[in-house]
Amino acid sequence: MTTATLDQAPLRGEPGLAPTRKPRLYVLDGLRLVCALAVAGYHFGDSWRLDGVHPPAYFLPDAAPLLIYGFMGVEVFFLISGFVILMSGWGRTVRDFAASRAARLYPAFWAGVLITAVVSAVLPISGGLPFTSLPTGPDVLLNLTMLAEPLNRPMVDPVYWTLWTEFRFYLIVACLLAAGVTDRRMKVFGAVWLAAAVLMPAFPGALLDEVVMAEFAPYFIAGMVMYLLRRNRSDRWLWALLAACWLVSLHHVHVRALDLKPGFAVPAWPAPVLLTLVYAVLLAIALGVTDRVNWRWLGTAGALTYPFYLIHQRVGYSLIRTMHTRTDLPAPVLIGGAVLVLLVAAWLVHRWVERPLAPLVRAFVQGRRGRPAGVSSRQS
Repeated sequence: MTTATLDQAPLRGEPGLAPTRKPRLYVLDGLRLVCALAVAGYHFGDSWRLDGVHPPAYFLPDAAPLLIYGFMGVEVFFLISGFVILMSGWGRTVRDFAASRAARLYPAFWAGVLITAVVSAVLPISGGLPFTSLPTGPDVLLNLTMLAEPLNRPMVDPVYWTLWTEFRFYLIVACLLAAGVTDRRMKVFGAVWLAAAVLMPAFPGALLDEVVMAEFAPYFIAGMVMYLLRRNRSDRWLWALLAACWLVSLHHVHVRALDLKPGFAVPAWPAPVLLTLVYAVLLAIALGVTDRVNWRWLGTAGALTYPFYLIHQRVGYSLIRTMHTRTDLPAPVLIGGAVLVLLVAAWLVHRWVERPLAPLVRAFVQGRRGRPAGVSSRQS
C-alpha cells in the first residue's frame, strides 16, 4: 500500500555514492490497484461470504470460481511492500522512516475507521456474516491506533488484519535501518529470515512467530530481494534467494487455496500459476523493464488503492445489501456500482484527508515545529 517516486539519499554503508533520482514506478501503482480490486472481487463475488444459507440475487455465481483467486491480492501486496519499503527506507534514518510510514498509513486509516463505523451504524448488516455486530465507541477509538488486533479487540473491518502484519514488517525494517543497511547484510538477513519462516511451523504457537510471520515472510523477503536485484542484477546469491522465496511461497499459496471452503470446488493449481506470473511481473518492474512507462493516471490509481482497500469490505457489503433490498438491479450493476462508489470515496479520502494531514503527521513524528514540509516525493 504504497505510492510512487523515489529520490534516493546516499546509501548507508556505501560512502561515496552520489544521490540519484529513480523514475516513478507507475506500473507498480497500477498493479496495486489491480490487487485491491481483486481482493474486492474475492469478497463480493462469493455467496458464502454474504449469506451462508440462501445466496440472494446480487451474487455472481458464474464469476465466483474465478473471482475467488482474488484472495491472492494480499500476498501480492506483501510482495510489493517488501520491494517498496526497502527501497523507500534505504538511506533514511529510523525517525525519517517512521515519519514516512506514519504519514502514509494513519490519515487514511483514521478516515477509513470512522467512515466504516458510521456506515455500519446507518446501514447495519444482519445475518450470514462474521462481523454483523456494531462496533462500540471504545472499540472504534482503539481501532484508530491500529492496535486492535494485537490487543485482541474487535476490528471495525476484518481487512485491517493485514495492517498489523505490515506494521510488524515496518518494525523489522526500522531495526535494519538502525543497524545500518548494506547489500551484504540484507542478503544474510533475508536468508536467515527465510530459514526461520520454513522452520517455524515445526513449533506451533511459538511466540517468535509473531516476529517471523512464517506464512507471509517469503513475500516480504522476495520483495526486498527484488529491490537488491534492481541495484545489482548480477548477484547470483540474490537470484538463489529469490528462487527459494518463490518455492516457499508457492507452497503457502497452494495451502491457502486448499483451505478455501466457499461451497463450490476450488482447484488449487491456478494459485501457484498466478503467483508465478506476479513474481515475473514484479521482477520485470524491479529490473527496470517498465521504467519508461509514465502514464500519470496510474499514479492516481495508486493513490486510490490504500483508502479503497480500507473501506471496501464492510462498507461495500452494506451498500450492496441495502441496494438489493430496495431495487431490482442485477448483480453486476449492484456490485459494479458499489465498487464505483468506493473508488470515488477513496479519491475523496486521498484528496481531503491524506494530502492535508500527511505533512502534519510527518512533521509531528520528526519533531519539526512550524509549517510542515510537503510530502516527500520518495516512493513510499
